[in-house]
Amino acid sequence: MKFTKSQTAAYGLGAIGKDMVYALSSAYVMYYYNQILGIDSTFVGFILMLARVFDAVNDPFMGVIVAKTRTKWGKFRPWILSGTVLNAFVLYALFAVSPSLSGVGLRTYFAVIYILWGVTYTMMDIPYWSLIPAVTKEPQEREAISVVGRTCAGIGNAIVTVFAMRSVQLIGGGISVAQERRGFAYVALIVAIVFVLFELILFLAIKEPAMDKEEQMKTASIKEMFKALFENDQAMVVVITIVLINSALYLTSNLLIYFFKYDVGGAEWANSHMIFNMVGGAAQILAMMALYPILRKKMSNESIFKLCLMLEITGYALILIACLTGLANNMLVICGAGLFVFLANGILTVLTTVFLSATVDYGELKTGRREESVIFSMQTFVVKLASGLAVFLCGIGLDVIGLVGDDSTEGVIAAQSASTIFGLRVLMTVLPIIGLFAALFLFKKKFLLTDEQIHSMNRELAERHEA
Repeated sequence: MKFTKSQTAAYGLGAIGKDMVYALSSAYVMYYYNQILGIDSTFVGFILMLARVFDAVNDPFMGVIVAKTRTKWGKFRPWILSGTVLNAFVLYALFAVSPSLSGVGLRTYFAVIYILWGVTYTMMDIPYWSLIPAVTKEPQEREAISVVGRTCAGIGNAIVTVFAMRSVQLIGGGISVAQERRGFAYVALIVAIVFVLFELILFLAIKEPAMDKEEQMKTASIKEMFKALFENDQAMVVVITIVLINSALYLTSNLLIYFFKYDVGGAEWANSHMIFNMVGGAAQILAMMALYPILRKKMSNESIFKLCLMLEITGYALILIACLTGLANNMLVICGAGLFVFLANGILTVLTTVFLSATVDYGELKTGRREESVIFSMQTFVVKLASGLAVFLCGIGLDVIGLVGDDSTEGVIAAQSASTIFGLRVLMTVLPIIGLFAALFLFKKKFLLTDEQIHSMNRELAERHEA
């Protein structure tokens, strides 16, 4: 069975919808509950970390439940549709908090709703990606559909990242806290409706093949994940490197909106935020589709990887230098420095997947077992933990530097002290630089899977399989 053109298009729409939802939640929850609703950032960060840890642990259990599902619609599509509808309602509830809630009631509401958001999103996300091997068995088509899914997911993420904040202010009618609060509720509603429509199209367009027997999807337990990872030293190096790189990214993405509002400043700060994200999104797509193939013709993957880490470090350093020399509000300079970060990050995203795949072959040669699902599940597990830790650090950092929120009625951006602005710049640039240097050091010292080594492993595995 193969994906038709219409099914491929429907699958792409599904990716756009689900990542619009993910982007809204991941990029704006901290800002909404801290700056608009007034909850201290340390508490918000703690809940975000707690929810992501719970979500990481919940992933393999959800995989088992989905694997055992048997309905006339298949085992994946019912979860995609039901998870989507539930998540859409929870998303709206997350950004449409009643004004009557305050104090302990507001904090409890936030904790419960955000954890529910993670659970309901997992309900549809795991079966969404599981549709690919369920529908087609051909490796080339699986790869092609995966590219469609990942590319469209990036588009959905970019749409919200680029336009959400400006849309909030336009729909809400202004830049006061009350107006932004109203705007977020409407934007969440729009995103939720688009999400349901796109996943409904996916549900109707794609049919799962009939199962002749009870097929079980291999899902590793937490114990198995850690055991497989610790036995594969190269997988461990790559996963830790991924965690360090992603932690730098999460720190920046969560602090970026504060940087543009309070450091770049101005009544049109949301436009600057939009332009920066637009440049970043385009740069990452360009890097993956055009720049990486060019570099690959001249350099090894491990050399490209080290180069990109240095470029990303350079980009963060240039942003810090621009801020310290009074150029924080010069969009040409800031976007130019950001290009180093975004171009490098786009290629790093590709290469970490390539390297992680190579560690599967390495593990088979070392232990005699192929652990694709275990290794990639472990990646998801630790990356979610890393993102939770990064968000928690952001929350603590914002309280430590003494950042204060705006007045709820006047629509005037609160002035921050010089020490607060300096602290914000350090949080957004220096901490990521430290993490990236650690990733570079670990990769240079411990990573062994060069291009030559990977080719050698492939030949040896082919000989073993033939024997």
